[in-house]
Amino acid sequence: MPSLVPWLAERIVEHLERSGAEPGAHITEQSLADHFRVSRSPVRRALALLSETRAIERQPNRGYFIAQRPSAAARVEVAAAAGDDDSLYYRIAEDRLSGRIPERVTEMALTRRYKATRAHVRALLERMAKEGWLQRLPGHGWAFEPMLASVEAYEKSFHFRSLIEPAALRTAGYHLAPDAIARLRQRQRDLLDGGLKRMSDAEVFEIGATFHEVMVGGSGNPFLVDAIRRVNALRRLLEYRAKRSREKVVRQCTEHLKLLDLIEAGKLEQAARMLEKHLVVARKTKIALVGD
Repeated sequence: MPSLVPWLAERIVEHLERSGAEPGAHITEQSLADHFRVSRSPVRRALALLSETRAIERQPNRGYFIAQRPSAAARVEVAAAAGDDDSLYYRIAEDRLSGRIPERVTEMALTRRYKATRAHVRALLERMAKEGWLQRLPGHGWAFEPMLASVEAYEKSFHFRSLIEPAALRTAGYHLAPDAIARLRQRQRDLLDGGLKRMSDAEVFEIGATFHEVMVGGSGNPFLVDAIRRVNALRRLLEYRAKRSREKVVRQCTEHLKLLDLIEAGKLEQAARMLEKHLVVARKTKIALVGD
């Protein structure tokens, strides 16, 4: 499935070309996120990809600026720079999950192992760090965070979520702000309206994980939110191993929208019961996929 980031990078060049942007013009993440109706995270990665070409440049403490007039040639260069970005990303994820690469790595070691450019590897490592499953070590190297590496551990993570998430909805004083509901609803609709065809597995996972984290956040209990964020980070790599079924993601998005409707209507107990069933079905579906 096409990755959102290379697609978005090319669309950014097209947008800048149509708008008549001139070299030296400042580019902001938020304006692009608003224009393309996506979060700032994929925009940030798309700009990082563009900075590897001659299209834009990143100036320390100032952000991104247009380096040359956007053109069709620039779009070709962007496409070439994107290459097999997601392919290498998932190879590293699978190799780490399978124990083929150690907990601590260096850019040079990964560059040699995967026969990639150092800039490409560094961009992927920075992406992984932003996603929470890798951290830069002081001075030299990178360290992978602990991850769920077995089907049994993955199943236990669902058991944990089934205890925490419905309990959050049953918390006295639960409140999810209208603007938060609107943002979550729009992201689910974006997936149903074509996002599934262009987004990477990582992007789809991020949208789903954010949905559950924000929903739990309505409890006002930061410990519950931290717990869900942690378990989401731990299960990320096993989620990548599962082959995504469009039909199942559509069903999950539809259920997410129904959950939002119930929360918005103040029917929290009904929402909690629906969430319990939602997690049971998701557990059975994903355990089967991860275990294949």
